[in-house]
Amino acid sequence: MKTILKYILVSLIALATLSSCFEDNDDVFAGKSEINNFIYRGMNAFYLYKPDIDVLANDRFANIEELEAFHAQFSSPEEFFETLVFDRARTDRFSVVFDDYVALENALSGNTLSNGMEFGLIGETGSATNVYGYVRYVAPNSSAQIQNVQRGMIFNSINGTRLTRENFSALLAQNTYTIGLASLNAGVTTSNGMEITLNKEVLQENPILLTEVIDQGAQKVGYLMYTGFLSQFDEQLNSVFGDFKAQGVTHLVLDLRYNGGGSVNTAVILGSLISGNPITDVYSTEQWNPEIQAQFQAGNPGRLINFFKNQTDSGTALNTLDLNKVHIITTGNTASASELVINSLEPYIDVVQVGDDTSGKFQASVTLYDSPDFRRSGANPAHRYAMQPLVLKSLNANGNTDYFDGLAPDIAQTEDFSNLGILGDSNEPLLALCLEDIRLNGRASRSSSSVMPYEEIMGSNELKPLSNQMWKELNQ
Repeated sequence: MKTILKYILVSLIALATLSSCFEDNDDVFAGKSEINNFIYRGMNAFYLYKPDIDVLANDRFANIEELEAFHAQFSSPEEFFETLVFDRARTDRFSVVFDDYVALENALSGNTLSNGMEFGLIGETGSATNVYGYVRYVAPNSSAQIQNVQRGMIFNSINGTRLTRENFSALLAQNTYTIGLASLNAGVTTSNGMEITLNKEVLQENPILLTEVIDQGAQKVGYLMYTGFLSQFDEQLNSVFGDFKAQGVTHLVLDLRYNGGGSVNTAVILGSLISGNPITDVYSTEQWNPEIQAQFQAGNPGRLINFFKNQTDSGTALNTLDLNKVHIITTGNTASASELVINSLEPYIDVVQVGDDTSGKFQASVTLYDSPDFRRSGANPAHRYAMQPLVLKSLNANGNTDYFDGLAPDIAQTEDFSNLGILGDSNEPLLALCLEDIRLNGRASRSSSSVMPYEEIMGSNELKPLSNQMWKELNQ
């Protein structure tokens, strides 16, 4: 893929903004002003919603002194960054600044401090304060697996303290804690007296959580539970599809119910593995802020197009299934790169979405460091701040984008937290719906909506850095 950096640098030069002067004068700043200068330069150059933020206008500040005066209003770089984010409640829920780019890099590679218990938090019926947790799944080789934590377990306390809307963040942030297990009846929990102590450690979770081949008469259904788009596992992902192909898989159920996203490039690879479209077909297109978009269109309009692939980045041929239909399981925890796969395949094959509305994220970010070209090399040694701002939005080949309210399922069914079932088991409720639709060749009921009587507050994925993010690298 053509390098993005060449064209970004052209755009930065062409803008002739005050920010170019800041690059030449970084050494006159110190501390907070120096970091704020970096934040301003990066957001001024790259931010997708730059036209909506008045202070990011190229002529907003006449000189460095004016910018310094503007910086001085804010007590921290984080506070300053927030003033440059557009419509945090709805449009941009995802741009983030880190005070330590090592932590950011770890998050991008899937290395997080975790005990391996992935969970959701639910508001208890009849209570304005109490919440409880349900276990979604357990990561292999983790503290939770060692302690035999199981999908479907309910817990309502941490270290003996009842979980509430006000305290759950602090309680769950501890490196070691003890969950108090509970029974669930009609949305109300009762402690059962059992406890499990869990310890967090740096864990790189393999996103390929589970694969199965399910025999259904003459049909062979491949099942893949996939929890994140991490490029480090692209070769292994390709091998999974090679195994599906060797076993004669004729249908695929892709389980993205808890997949918050990740790499755009991996999303393209996964979509290509499913459909096998020729590499001349458009997978998705990109829309950047107007200034960068104009530079791309003038210098290399093809750079704005992501095409289907026939090999991994290391050159391994893809084991494509060449399917004309795929079933994809989704929930409100299905976000960003997961939604990109669904949206990008829609123009080409029959995508049968089963479950609940997705999260509604169609934008991608890049990592920006405080260096002349915003790359890691040459980063300012005086601090370790880095940013992950939204820089583009994705459109499918038909131009569909801006699905703020998520992508709606074809077969609607919410998860029952009191009866989750076993992932990969043919009787698990959402997988069972997929298998029925496959068996009946699309004649299954597509209006089996179930109203969830619970309020899901958030999940463990949202407590991690870069939750529900989709990103590109500057060299893509």
